[in-house]
Amino acid sequence: MTLLALYPSKKNMKENIGQKFKYEETSMFGPEYRPNGDMTVCNRPHMTGLGREWFGQVTLKDDIIVKVK
Repeated sequence: MTLLALYPSKKNMKENIGQKFKYEETSMFGPEYRPNGDMTVCNRPHMTGLGREWFGQVTLKDDIIVKVK
C-alpha cells in the first residue's frame, strides 16, 4: 500500500524538503506511516482533490522530508 501525500505534484513535494510531511493513511489494517526511512507515496486527485495523479518515494527523518524521488 501507499500513503496519500497531500501535495498537488511531486515537484511541489520537493519544494517542501525540510518541512513536516503531510499525508493521509490509506490502510484499514493499521497505520503504515513511519517517521523515519523511505516510503512509497502517491496523490489520487479523486481522493485528495489536489492536482494530478503521481507516484514517488519520500525519505523522512523525524517526520521531516529529506529526499524525494
